[in-house]
Amino acid sequence: MRSTPGPVDATKRPAPHRQRRKSMCRVLAYIGPEIPLEDLLLKPENSLINQTLDPERHPQLQLAGWGFGLWSEHLLKPEEPFLYHRPMAAFYDDNVDKVVPHLRASTMLAHVRAADYNSKVVLSDENCHPFSFKGTQWIIAQNGDLPNWVLLQRELLQHCKDEYLEQLGGTTDTEFLYVLLLSLLESDSDEDVQRAFEEMMRLIAKAMEDLDLQTLTKLKVALVSPNRIIGVNTGTGHHGETDPEGDWRELRKAEHGTDDFALGMLLEPMYMMAGKHFEQNEATYGFEECSVEHATSVIFASEPLTKEVDDWSELQFGEIVFLEKDGDEISRTVNQLKI
Repeated sequence: MRSTPGPVDATKRPAPHRQRRKSMCRVLAYIGPEIPLEDLLLKPENSLINQTLDPERHPQLQLAGWGFGLWSEHLLKPEEPFLYHRPMAAFYDDNVDKVVPHLRASTMLAHVRAADYNSKVVLSDENCHPFSFKGTQWIIAQNGDLPNWVLLQRELLQHCKDEYLEQLGGTTDTEFLYVLLLSLLESDSDEDVQRAFEEMMRLIAKAMEDLDLQTLTKLKVALVSPNRIIGVNTGTGHHGETDPEGDWRELRKAEHGTDDFALGMLLEPMYMMAGKHFEQNEATYGFEECSVEHATSVIFASEPLTKEVDDWSELQFGEIVFLEKDGDEISRTVNQLKI
């Protein structure tokens, strides 16, 4: 990971569109008034911890680790994210009941990790999301997959800055994408973040084409800093195209492990809910009903936290959303990515 890979025999490369990597993690982000962390991670009907064992919208258990990052005025260093990682399934982690109930968060990003079931998967703290580097307040997590990313580095490393490459600690595609994205950022403005994501996708698509490694790529990303969430739903199709087409609901009816099923997972939306007073009401978690302009909190997630999904809006494939808390108000802007 710390040096550019050497030449690779092209005859040994995997067939680009025949790979069956379906690892998809789960992501949850929150901004709003400070609330108990357990209200986000433990108590909802379809909480992130429950999704580890029984994800409603994904067929694979999330057994490869979990973690969260949060900001809170109750921390001794409220300007820095509190980070927690554990390289085991969240429902096996005895610290869940010991740590989570004692924390509050006004900004939070959590993640449960899925991985292929083989000996090449490295289970370690360093490979658990979210990732956080010095020199930036952005932390990142995603449910996605960049196949052949080790080989693609040969084209992409030239765009990476040393200050971020030197902080690489693990062996995941997401951490490398974090390096690449931070290297492309010129500022923290919404406009520049969108430009950086668009440029990153163009560079990835070109690298896949140059190395003849076109394949399905899923980049469903949550980029978070205090009082801000930027969500991205993008990727490439089986032949490296950045505008794959299809009805994800129909495609998800295909047999697990098929190209159609994988494309359905790529095109599936991510989910948002805005409101106020996220709390328990008659054993069901959700926001107190209010108009959008009066919302004080927002959740961005891989899948809804409640069985009732009508109140959740969708971030479609090819879109980027900017969520920000300014005072007591939440703003939301959804743009189409231009790739």
